[in-house]
Order: sequence, then C-alpha cells, then structure tokens
Amino acid sequence: MKQTQATFAGGCFWCIEAAFNSLKGVINATSGYCGGATVDPTYESICTGQTGHAEVVQVSFDETIISYQDLLALFFTLHDATQLNRQGNDIGTQYRSAVFYHNEQQQKQAEAYIKVLTTDAVFEKPIVTTVTPLATFYVAESYHQGYYLQNPNQGYCAMVISPKFNKFKTKYKNMLKS
Repeated sequence: MKQTQATFAGGCFWCIEAAFNSLKGVINATSGYCGGATVDPTYESICTGQTGHAEVVQVSFDETIISYQDLLALFFTLHDATQLNRQGNDIGTQYRSAVFYHNEQQQKQAEAYIKVLTTDAVFEKPIVTTVTPLATFYVAESYHQGYYLQNPNQGYCAMVISPKFNKFKTKYKNMLKS
C-alpha cells in the first residue's frame, strides 16, 4: 500500500466526503477547513466568510488502487467548477472550488487537468477552481464527519446531495467499495 493525501474544496463538504468515502482505494475522506488565516476555525466562524477558509475534504488514499488523477477527475464531476464562491444556493468564499496540493507533482497534475478541461471546453463557462498549496488542514467538528450517510433524509441532504450522490454512484459503480 502506498498511502498519500489529497485535499479538495467543492462546496458543501458533506457530498464530496460521502462520494470519496465510497470509492475503492480511499482509506478515509475527512471533512475540514483549509485556506484561511484563522487558527482553529469552527463551522460557525467559517460561515461568516471572515476566516478565509473553505469547506474541504482531505482524502487519504492508496495510490496502488486509485490515482490522484482519478481523484481529480471525480472531483470535477462532483461540483460546478465554474461557479465563483458558491455551489448552487450555498454562497460564500467557504464554498469556493479549490485544489489544495500537497506537493509539486499534485500541483502540476491539477494545473494540467484544468488546462485539458478548458481546452476540451468541458464546461460552457470558464473554470474558476484555484490550485493552491496546502496550508494547515483543520478537521471539522465530529458531527460533520459522515453527515450525509448518517442523515440522508435531512432536508438539505435529501434535496441537494442525494440526487448528486446517486448520479455519482451510478456513473462510477465499478469504482465503488462493495
């Protein structure tokens, strides 16, 4: 096993975390905060938009089973990379699209992948996803971990996350844990 990490911000972390945790080769996907100046941010503080943090998911994965390139591809199907500081009705810098790279290789892969998506005109609008060095990752409060899978009938989960997650599971069924 060759374990490494990747960190992605793509709107509400509940959906991103559930999707990554369902994949073969993912050891754990953890919801958290990254990219801001405040030390030890809380959910309440990042929701003010004043901390500079984004809701992120840090993915620990086995590179012998799933590659960073695969994670990038999946990440760009899980959110709208053309929406600046929002995902649907979730508005604010905490919902921005970002790849927080852990090393130079991840940086180059993320930048190259975005270039291919742009060249191939995969999206109708310009991609606004930033590629930024990983700063401190703060684990989100325990009630956020596995939130969607524990609360699929909660209003936001049922209306917003379930359709995206079900589409993801159908499209990538061969990559899902059994």
